[in-house]
Amino acid sequence: MDVLKEIQQQIQNNSILLYMKGVPNAPSCGYSARAVEALSSCKVRFAYVNVLDHNEIRTMLPKYANWPTFPQLWVNGKLIGGCDIILQMLKDGELQELFKSINNK
Repeated sequence: MDVLKEIQQQIQNNSILLYMKGVPNAPSCGYSARAVEALSSCKVRFAYVNVLDHNEIRTMLPKYANWPTFPQLWVNGKLIGGCDIILQMLKDGELQELFKSINNK
């Protein structure tokens, strides 16, 4: 499958999607670890893609998203941002409000 189409399908098929380094139980960088902690504190289920296992996605996603770093949080098909934005939104209560509007199963 074309990498760009794969990325688009992942984003489209998951209401909350985190592109990260590592996996939620064993993040491979501090930023990914903090992003997972923030999402977990909101008690939402989320999909993830370990970009370390998918070199083509790791290379293509920053160009597609116009966002150079990981993690990247996507909600309802829209890029929310990286670790700093996720943490600020959590602190401000915006992340929790965003997740309330999602039919998260």
